[in-house]
Amino acid sequence: MPNRLAHETSPYLLQHADNPVDWWPWSEEAFAEARKRNMPVLLSIGYSSCHWCHVMAHESFEDQETAEYLNAHYVSVKVDREERPDVDAVYMEAVQAATGQGGWPMTVFLTPDAEPFYFGTYFPPAPRQGMPSFRQVLQGVHQAWDERRDEVTEVAGKIVRDLAGREISYGDAQTPGEEELAQALLGLTREYDPQRGGFGGAPKFPPSMVLEFLLRHHARTGAEGALQMAGDTCERMARGGIYDQLGGGFARYSVDHDWVVPHFEKMLYDNALLCRVYAHLWRATGSELARRVALETADFMVRELRTNEGGFASALDADSDDGTGKHVEGAYYVWTPEQLREVLGEQDAELAARHFGVTEEGTFEEGASVLQLPVRDGFVDAGKAASVRERLLAARSGRPAPGRDDKVVAAWNGLAIAALAETGAYFDRPDLVDAAVAAADLLVRLHLDEQARLTRTSKDGHAGANAGVLEDYADVAEGFLALASVTGEGVWLEFAGFLADHVLARFTDPESGSLYDTAADAERLIRRPQDPTDNAAPSGWSAAAGALLGYAAHTGSEPHRTAAEKALGVVKALGPRVPRFIGWGLAVAEAALDGPREVAVVGPSLDDEGTRSLHRTALLGTAPGAVVAVGVPESEEFPLLSGRPLVGGEPAAYVCRNFTCDAPTTEVERLRAVLSD
Repeated sequence: MPNRLAHETSPYLLQHADNPVDWWPWSEEAFAEARKRNMPVLLSIGYSSCHWCHVMAHESFEDQETAEYLNAHYVSVKVDREERPDVDAVYMEAVQAATGQGGWPMTVFLTPDAEPFYFGTYFPPAPRQGMPSFRQVLQGVHQAWDERRDEVTEVAGKIVRDLAGREISYGDAQTPGEEELAQALLGLTREYDPQRGGFGGAPKFPPSMVLEFLLRHHARTGAEGALQMAGDTCERMARGGIYDQLGGGFARYSVDHDWVVPHFEKMLYDNALLCRVYAHLWRATGSELARRVALETADFMVRELRTNEGGFASALDADSDDGTGKHVEGAYYVWTPEQLREVLGEQDAELAARHFGVTEEGTFEEGASVLQLPVRDGFVDAGKAASVRERLLAARSGRPAPGRDDKVVAAWNGLAIAALAETGAYFDRPDLVDAAVAAADLLVRLHLDEQARLTRTSKDGHAGANAGVLEDYADVAEGFLALASVTGEGVWLEFAGFLADHVLARFTDPESGSLYDTAADAERLIRRPQDPTDNAAPSGWSAAAGALLGYAAHTGSEPHRTAAEKALGVVKALGPRVPRFIGWGLAVAEAALDGPREVAVVGPSLDDEGTRSLHRTALLGTAPGAVVAVGVPESEEFPLLSGRPLVGGEPAAYVCRNFTCDAPTTEVERLRAVLSD
């Protein structure tokens, strides 16, 4: 008998629809039921590609006895953190404050008023390594609720009051200057791993937002150390097992500090961010490796994550069928020497083993190896290496594929739109730009209502029920701004403006200028979430600052510029102290310090060869956060084109910043020099 999750759109919730647990989705009705039955709420939060979420589901939520106990003593609520990042953020803050750590699956016990009083993450089915079993936890909480209710409600009330008191120290509402950005670079240098690239130890996550800061800092200041940290980290990741050497695209993180063994799920946001980073690294250095990885990652997203409606799916699972009916982490991706021989024959298998670092002992589990590129190019003939790769990829495609979470998340699609638009423009791949436009069309058609309010998710062409949060408005606006610069279609700037206006009206504190993750008119939780630090993707706060800044550069809008500068005050406060966790804010601060530059390219038509050369040169300029408008003279598509005529009948580029403009130029080399100065 399916439970109440059977009619949800989230693939994660649908995975639990046939559990014997009587699940409720997050709703007022669930808490009304808890009040009526006078019992606590078990809140379980996870996401579809989370390995340990699947483990706990199989061990506990599919177990009939555990389910019967839960159904008798709790109202059980299941939440997809990717659909409801606001609910996830509020209770994760409580878990981290109480236990000093967090993660998924997240297990929280609440009063019927949604106030938390007991926390955990994964609980095993039997006591293990000092952890109680899930059944022991359920029994202990039930006993406390029955016998010490006053104590439980007092604890819950204190936790909520403590959370309310954890307001962000906002700083002085001024943008970071040279000094703070130099201090941030110094802090990153101290935490940098010079042997392996990246920052900190294991597990190692791709530092996408920090890499953008380093590239922009180098572009503005010429600091070679910043470029070297970015370039070396990108090379080590691209040669490691975290990168799919056959199919392209990056896994979520590496469990070791050498980038060898990944946690195998592939997330849209990681690949969108990293695709853009590698494209920007190529733009800065001309690195052939950066070019290859940017294009392979873009092709991976289009090939494996694109949905029938033109959007991009959230993730591919880490686990897949190992061929025996058993779901095993990494089964789709790893190889043994014997498997290489089966596909390639003895001689080519030996070559592939050396090329990809496959050993008899293995680098993963049970003698299997994660493919890497441990040796620099030139060790193996390029044509032979390409042939081996193609044959292995074809053989791998016959394996049972990992599951895909098909929901379209607005924010992550915004990141993908920006990455695909720019990568397509840089490498003359109009098909990638077309894919970006198709995803943007889907967001406008399905996720935006008549008031330009965003719905966070959709699936199979149907919009979900959850309102967009700050990161949705910010990242979609970022994607639309990139698309406007690449395509010369001003409608994307217009849509970005609608979203930016919502940020000002509904997400911004009018007094301090600080930003909230949920709108003023959103569902009221025990706390209105607010976090300026990056997680796996840019924080909504920093992303909004970047989108507001870009929109202001395009339009000259003073309210949007002022809001962006106020939002960057928190970067001034946190950047020098914790630069690893506010990388996107630092990248936006680099753009603000540089101007950002406003580039208008005018020509007789967008198809004119001279216009196209100037436009491409403008897009390839490394000046941080520069915005580009292209069109015919006096076009109304972009404000930057107003009053910008041809020069001597020739296409021309106009570059301005900080209310000062250079003389217009008709020469590609002159424009290139101006934008790399």
